[in-house]
Amino acid sequence: MLTIRATEWYETIRMGDGVTLIHEPWIKPFYRCNIWHVRGRDSDLLFDSGLGHFSLRAHVPLVTERSLTCVASHTHFDHIGSHHEFPGCCVHHAEAHILADPRNDWTLAGRYATDEMFDAFPQGWDQSAYHVKPAAVGRVLDHGDVIDLGDRAFEVVHTPGHSPGGIGLFETKTGIFLSGDIVYDGPLIDDAYHSDIGTYVETMEQLRGLPVSVIHGGHFPSCGPTRYRQLIDEYLAGHRKPGCHLG
Repeated sequence: MLTIRATEWYETIRMGDGVTLIHEPWIKPFYRCNIWHVRGRDSDLLFDSGLGHFSLRAHVPLVTERSLTCVASHTHFDHIGSHHEFPGCCVHHAEAHILADPRNDWTLAGRYATDEMFDAFPQGWDQSAYHVKPAAVGRVLDHGDVIDLGDRAFEVVHTPGHSPGGIGLFETKTGIFLSGDIVYDGPLIDDAYHSDIGTYVETMEQLRGLPVSVIHGGHFPSCGPTRYRQLIDEYLAGHRKPGCHLG
């Protein structure tokens, strides 16, 4: 299989509204984390950080240009691989212990961080040696907390179901929803060791009324409000108890 050097590993794509997608195009779509960078007046936001095999700070200049708040949507390996490169990371209180002590069984690295992830290997890759490095937890988040960038404010939305401490970030002014892994335009995962389908259903019911204009998910392409509600309805149709109806 083709081997890719660090300088060719990351790609950045400007999405509009000050949002930039950073991703690792040599990872297959199912495993490939969307890393979201948001530009603010006083500081920037980084939501998730990818696999972490190659340094994000060393190879994506965008993340070192200004003061930056690094947030974890949740603590699965593909989302927090480079969090250790940023001081004082933010994470929901239910998973703060995992960010600080990211064991392979807790981050799902033991199950999913395999050679099968790649269309091309990153130079130096060794499946048996891979692990996420511990990151410093600077701020423990809960539902309703705000990430303030000066002229932009993202509210923390607790989204348990995929994992206990999953969060999204919603900007009321623009309707942008950084949704993490609770909802995106691809196969949703509710069978991890700490997933809970009943909780997932409750979260989806609550999210359906969120007035989004666009969702930038943890995987797969972004989408608009109609597709967002369709994705939620499709999930609920497969898991809702008989006799229940959408609100």
